[in-house]
Amino acid sequence: MNRFFLDVHALQTVPPSNLNRDDTGAPKTALYGGVPRARVSSQAWKRATRTYFADEQLLDPSELGVRTKKVVEVLAERITSLDPTLEGQTALTLADETVKAAGFKTEVPKRKADAAKEDGPAAAPEAKYLVFLSARQLDGLARLAVDSAADITAFWKEKKNKEKVKEVADSRHSVDIALFGRMVADAADFNVDAAVQVAHAISVHRVENESDYYTAVDDENTDEETGAGMIGTVDFNSATLYRYAALGVHQLAANLGQGLRKDEPRTEPVRRAVEAFVHSFVASLPTGKINTFGHHTLPDAVIVKLRTTRPISFAAAFEDPISGYQGGHVREACDRLAAYVPEIERAYGDADSTSTWVLRVGPNTLKLADLGAESDTLGDLVTAVGQAVAERLDKPA
Repeated sequence: MNRFFLDVHALQTVPPSNLNRDDTGAPKTALYGGVPRARVSSQAWKRATRTYFADEQLLDPSELGVRTKKVVEVLAERITSLDPTLEGQTALTLADETVKAAGFKTEVPKRKADAAKEDGPAAAPEAKYLVFLSARQLDGLARLAVDSAADITAFWKEKKNKEKVKEVADSRHSVDIALFGRMVADAADFNVDAAVQVAHAISVHRVENESDYYTAVDDENTDEETGAGMIGTVDFNSATLYRYAALGVHQLAANLGQGLRKDEPRTEPVRRAVEAFVHSFVASLPTGKINTFGHHTLPDAVIVKLRTTRPISFAAAFEDPISGYQGGHVREACDRLAAYVPEIERAYGDADSTSTWVLRVGPNTLKLADLGAESDTLGDLVTAVGQAVAERLDKPA
């Protein structure tokens, strides 16, 4: 398959907020163009994108995975659902042996072991690291665990069973594993190269963090009891962010293999995954301190490009920070992109093999209209991109 990529760019303004905190509790920042910028880490927005799949039911649960250290407990629940006679400690033992047979290391955390000595039943083992498995992989492992119940030791001594468990754990990847990859430090055979790269979102202008001093009143205080029941501070900033992600469609197709369903064309799982990713990346939002700030916003502008040349971020358009002389940042940011994108595409792009779509809101984004085909809604954009991807997948290499 020929290589081709999907670039997703977004301009999004967030009001006072603390989407993504550093180790001191302050919003993350970065120096770019010689000035401090607001920053939201790639990990924060990937997490938001991944959870949006399920929260908004963009994908069937069978197409998603779970990333957890508690893989033994998760697998034990599936074992019991397959065979209700296998429950409690029996299910945990079967799950633990199956997980270890697949090549993942487990142990009982000391804190849980100590608590179990005092409170009763033995604690469930956990993986030593986060294990990312698809729903179908977990179902396959659960079936093997049930098969091993008659004689665990003998079952896992057989070579065919050892080969089978590794095959189950490394095939039929979920969409989120195919998109974001999987790394297992001490079992490299299980690694999956991510099809998606997500940049740290940065503000297009200079940003200084601020601090909010707050107090909380004790409802039971009498008139004579003055003063606050609690005082504290919380750091925040506000920013117009440039967000960017690159999706290698060819890598996504390779990760998904022949697809998750046997009754559909081979391009269908890839199209569905691309549409889910574009929708989720655009519409998702990290929820750090969201109860405090209620920063529910959506992008003012989205640009999506399908290209055969390598991915291109447009962050350099904002290396010279926007001054905000027009009274805000969105209009000038859109003007910058409207001027920069054609120039970078002229110098490095391939117009014949590049398709562009634009979704925008309001008059401040008007200059972006000439960059590509305009979509009225996010749904229209997602459908158009998915269809274009499917058509390219159908073309001979």
